[in-house]
Amino acid sequence: QVQLVESGGGLVQPGGSLRLSCVAAGLTFSTYVMRWYRQATGTECELVATITTPDTTDYPDSVEGRFTISRDIAKNTVALQINTLKPEDTAVYTCNARRTVPLFGTTAYWGLGTPVTVSS
Repeated sequence: QVQLVESGGGLVQPGGSLRLSCVAAGLTFSTYVMRWYRQATGTECELVATITTPDTTDYPDSVEGRFTISRDIAKNTVALQINTLKPEDTAVYTCNARRTVPLFGTTAYWGLGTPVTVSS
């Protein structure tokens, strides 16, 4: 059974940092594009970081310079480092894995998320 389990969220003061982690089980981790999304109360889900196969990263303009995504293939783990946290970063952060296989289709998996609250 495929599982994505996030951890590392919590209550942080503005200007602080967090490192979120997503551990994948039941899939060939190195063949999936991994992404982090976030969703604040009353808003739609927002993509905040992508790492492809192999290891090309991509970020929206709104988070570039503060967010860094990385992958550890040996540990089946993808991380999201967030620096200089702002109150508007408050959201539930969720890990996503996606793979497209020719002549078969696209498969995607979601974790349940880890909440981040930025407040003084």
